[in-house]
Amino acid sequence: MPDRATGAVSSATPPSPTSSGPRAARPRDGLGRFLADGEAGVAPVPQDLLLDSEQTLRRAQELIDADCPFQAHEVLEARWKTGPEAEREYWQGLAQAAVALTHLRRGNPPGARALADRAAGHLAGLPAMPQGADTAAVCRQLADIGGGCDRGLRIAVTP
Repeated sequence: MPDRATGAVSSATPPSPTSSGPRAARPRDGLGRFLADGEAGVAPVPQDLLLDSEQTLRRAQELIDADCPFQAHEVLEARWKTGPEAEREYWQGLAQAAVALTHLRRGNPPGARALADRAAGHLAGLPAMPQGADTAAVCRQLADIGGGCDRGLRIAVTP
Protein backbone atom coordinates (compact mmCIF):
# COMPACT_ATOMS: atom_id res chain seq x y z
CA MET A 1 0.00 0.00 0.00
CA PRO A 2 1.28 3.49 -0.72
CA ASP A 3 2.22 5.53 2.33
CA ARG A 4 -0.38 8.30 2.56
CA ALA A 5 2.18 10.91 3.56
CA THR A 6 4.96 10.11 1.08
CA GLY A 7 3.32 8.04 -1.64
CA ALA A 8 6.10 5.48 -1.24
CA VAL A 9 5.13 1.90 -1.98
CA SER A 10 6.23 -0.90 0.32
CA SER A 11 7.86 -3.83 -1.44
CA ALA A 12 6.14 -6.22 0.97
CA THR A 13 2.74 -5.98 -0.70
CA PRO A 14 2.67 -4.95 -4.34
CA PRO A 15 -0.28 -2.73 -5.26
CA SER A 16 -3.09 -4.17 -7.32
CA PRO A 17 -3.43 -3.13 -10.97
CA THR A 18 -6.30 -0.84 -10.01
CA SER A 19 -4.55 0.81 -7.08
CA SER A 20 -2.89 4.18 -7.23
CA GLY A 21 0.83 4.67 -6.93
CA PRO A 22 4.00 4.39 -8.96
CA ARG A 23 3.54 0.77 -10.06
CA ALA A 24 -0.05 1.33 -11.20
CA ALA A 25 1.11 4.33 -13.26
CA ARG A 26 3.62 2.26 -15.24
CA PRO A 27 2.59 1.52 -18.80
CA ARG A 28 1.25 -1.94 -19.67
CA ASP A 29 0.93 -3.86 -22.89
CA GLY A 30 -2.34 -5.39 -24.14
CA LEU A 31 -1.73 -8.50 -22.04
CA GLY A 32 -1.32 -6.47 -18.85
CA ARG A 33 2.44 -6.91 -18.57
CA PHE A 34 4.29 -3.92 -17.16
CA LEU A 35 6.55 -2.13 -19.60
CA ALA A 36 9.70 -0.20 -18.82
CA ASP A 37 9.24 3.40 -17.79
CA GLY A 38 9.08 5.57 -20.88
CA GLU A 39 7.73 2.84 -23.17
CA ALA A 40 4.38 3.50 -24.80
CA GLY A 41 1.69 1.20 -23.53
CA VAL A 42 -2.00 0.69 -23.92
CA ALA A 43 -4.22 3.39 -22.43
CA PRO A 44 -5.34 2.30 -18.96
CA VAL A 45 -9.01 1.76 -18.19
CA PRO A 46 -10.28 4.50 -15.86
CA GLN A 47 -10.83 3.23 -12.32
CA ASP A 48 -14.21 4.96 -12.13
CA LEU A 49 -15.50 3.60 -15.45
CA LEU A 50 -19.30 3.46 -15.62
CA LEU A 51 -20.82 2.03 -18.79
CA ASP A 52 -24.19 0.45 -19.44
CA SER A 53 -24.36 -3.18 -20.54
CA GLU A 54 -24.28 -2.52 -24.26
CA GLN A 55 -21.42 -0.03 -23.99
CA THR A 56 -19.48 -2.44 -21.79
CA LEU A 57 -19.77 -5.31 -24.26
CA ARG A 58 -18.93 -3.09 -27.22
CA ARG A 59 -15.83 -1.59 -25.54
CA ALA A 60 -14.62 -4.94 -24.23
CA GLN A 61 -15.01 -6.50 -27.69
CA GLU A 62 -13.08 -3.61 -29.28
CA LEU A 63 -10.26 -4.23 -26.82
CA ILE A 64 -10.25 -7.99 -27.42
CA ASP A 65 -10.18 -7.39 -31.18
CA ALA A 66 -7.24 -4.99 -30.68
CA ASP A 67 -5.31 -7.75 -28.82
CA CYS A 68 -5.88 -6.10 -25.44
CA PRO A 69 -7.77 -8.78 -23.49
CA PHE A 70 -6.32 -7.59 -20.18
CA GLN A 71 -7.90 -4.17 -20.63
CA ALA A 72 -11.13 -5.84 -21.82
CA HIS A 73 -11.14 -7.72 -18.52
CA GLU A 74 -10.85 -4.41 -16.65
CA VAL A 75 -13.85 -2.98 -18.56
CA LEU A 76 -15.91 -6.10 -17.82
CA GLU A 77 -14.78 -6.13 -14.20
CA ALA A 78 -15.92 -2.52 -13.77
CA ARG A 79 -19.42 -3.56 -14.87
CA TRP A 80 -19.28 -6.64 -12.62
CA LYS A 81 -18.46 -4.47 -9.62
CA THR A 82 -20.93 -1.63 -10.34
CA GLY A 83 -23.77 -3.30 -12.23
CA PRO A 84 -27.01 -4.66 -10.85
CA GLU A 85 -26.63 -7.49 -8.32
CA ALA A 86 -28.72 -9.81 -10.52
CA GLU A 87 -26.16 -9.49 -13.35
CA ARG A 88 -22.95 -9.92 -11.36
CA GLU A 89 -22.41 -13.61 -12.14
CA TYR A 90 -22.74 -12.87 -15.86
CA TRP A 91 -20.20 -10.03 -15.79
CA GLN A 92 -17.83 -11.97 -13.55
CA GLY A 93 -17.89 -14.85 -16.01
CA LEU A 94 -17.17 -12.57 -18.96
CA ALA A 95 -14.35 -10.80 -17.09
CA GLN A 96 -12.79 -14.17 -16.28
CA ALA A 97 -13.18 -15.24 -19.92
CA ALA A 98 -11.06 -12.24 -20.95
CA VAL A 99 -8.47 -13.18 -18.30
CA ALA A 100 -8.42 -16.75 -19.63
CA LEU A 101 -7.58 -15.40 -23.09
CA THR A 102 -4.93 -13.15 -21.51
CA HIS A 103 -3.28 -16.17 -19.85
CA LEU A 104 -3.33 -18.16 -23.08
CA ARG A 105 -1.70 -15.31 -25.00
CA ARG A 106 0.91 -14.87 -22.26
CA GLY A 107 1.91 -18.51 -22.78
CA ASN A 108 0.31 -19.83 -19.60
CA PRO A 109 -1.95 -22.72 -20.66
CA PRO A 110 -2.60 -23.95 -17.08
CA GLY A 111 -3.75 -20.44 -16.08
CA ALA A 112 -5.89 -20.21 -19.21
CA ARG A 113 -7.52 -23.57 -18.42
CA ALA A 114 -8.20 -22.64 -14.79
CA LEU A 115 -9.77 -19.27 -15.68
CA ALA A 116 -11.71 -20.73 -18.61
CA ASP A 117 -13.19 -23.36 -16.30
CA ARG A 118 -14.02 -20.75 -13.67
CA ALA A 119 -15.61 -18.44 -16.27
CA ALA A 120 -17.66 -21.29 -17.74
CA GLY A 121 -18.83 -22.17 -14.24
CA HIS A 122 -20.30 -18.68 -13.90
CA LEU A 123 -21.82 -18.58 -17.39
CA ALA A 124 -23.09 -22.13 -17.91
CA GLY A 125 -26.85 -22.24 -17.77
CA LEU A 126 -27.29 -18.47 -17.68
CA PRO A 127 -29.58 -17.15 -20.37
CA ALA A 128 -28.21 -14.63 -22.83
CA MET A 129 -28.92 -11.13 -21.65
CA PRO A 130 -30.88 -8.81 -23.91
CA GLN A 131 -28.34 -7.40 -26.37
CA GLY A 132 -25.73 -9.38 -24.48
CA ALA A 133 -23.31 -12.19 -25.04
CA ASP A 134 -24.57 -15.61 -26.08
CA THR A 135 -23.45 -17.44 -22.96
CA ALA A 136 -23.58 -20.87 -24.61
CA ALA A 137 -21.35 -19.64 -27.44
CA VAL A 138 -18.93 -18.06 -24.96
CA CYS A 139 -18.76 -21.37 -23.04
CA ARG A 140 -17.86 -23.17 -26.29
CA GLN A 141 -15.09 -20.62 -26.89
CA LEU A 142 -13.89 -21.09 -23.33
CA ALA A 143 -13.52 -24.82 -23.99
CA ASP A 144 -11.19 -23.93 -26.88
CA ILE A 145 -9.23 -21.42 -24.79
CA GLY A 146 -8.93 -23.93 -21.93
CA GLY A 147 -7.67 -26.48 -24.44
CA GLY A 148 -4.95 -24.13 -25.64
CA CYS A 149 -6.65 -23.09 -28.89
CA ASP A 150 -6.70 -19.33 -29.54
CA ARG A 151 -9.53 -18.43 -31.88
CA GLY A 152 -10.13 -15.18 -30.07
CA LEU A 153 -13.18 -14.39 -27.98
CA ARG A 154 -16.48 -13.08 -29.23
CA ILE A 155 -18.65 -11.64 -26.46
CA ALA A 156 -20.48 -8.78 -28.19
CA VAL A 157 -23.52 -9.42 -30.31
CA THR A 158 -22.73 -8.33 -33.84
CA PRO A 159 -25.43 -6.31 -35.58
